[in-house]
Amino acid sequence: MTITDAAPAPAAPPAAAEPGAAPAIELREVSKVYRSGRTTVPALDGITLTVPRHGFTCVVGASGCGKSTLLNLLAGLDTPSSGSVSVAGRAGLMFQESALFPWLSVHDNVALALKLRGVSRRARRQQVEELLDLVHLRDFADKRPHELSGGMRQRVALARAFAQDADILLMDEPFGALDAMTRDIMHDELESIWGRTGATIVFVTHNVREAARLGDHIVLLSSRPGRVAHEFSVDLARPRRIEDRGVSELATEVTARLREEVARHGRG
Repeated sequence: MTITDAAPAPAAPPAAAEPGAAPAIELREVSKVYRSGRTTVPALDGITLTVPRHGFTCVVGASGCGKSTLLNLLAGLDTPSSGSVSVAGRAGLMFQESALFPWLSVHDNVALALKLRGVSRRARRQQVEELLDLVHLRDFADKRPHELSGGMRQRVALARAFAQDADILLMDEPFGALDAMTRDIMHDELESIWGRTGATIVFVTHNVREAARLGDHIVLLSSRPGRVAHEFSVDLARPRRIEDRGVSELATEVTARLREEVARHGRG
């Protein structure tokens, strides 16, 4: 992952991968079954999915459809029961909770990821400054997490994720706990950072409108066990707003498909 000197948000999306280029992520017939004694719980069933380099893919579905299980497989935190998972590059994780160390400053929370990678102290200082500039928090480097707003803590978590030298950022409902105004600001921030870094993003959310606002590819998972029920290619121009007509129309279409899946699961 390389930070470029492009202008702040709104930023143009990163250049698409060249035709024929290897994807950032590829899943082939991936299934995941959890076992406890004689009990088995299928979480994912036969997932086949390709995520292009530099893309912004949003994954939506009803609660319990396996979205978080999918991210765990992509992050290498779990292994599939069958099928293959291929991830090209280093993956960073970001969750709904910022999970910052409360006794460390903003600077030290970000620097810790660099230290664990073996980056020298001098290089760490420079890289932390660059990352905090990226999320507009350089003036808050000495603050502790409890002195920050929820949105600011998520910005620190975002900087820390990129400090892992992430080519791929896996995000598990990172803005779900934020109020609507802060979430809208974070959408702008994330889109800007995506444009400047060229990272590949996989963004899990239960908020269909958020997926339509952010994604250029939306994957709808069926109810458990999770299967790819439908994929949407998003052709809406950027920058987008959450209230845009095109975003609303796409969200309505995705929601209708989601309701069909939930109803089919209920009938089953």
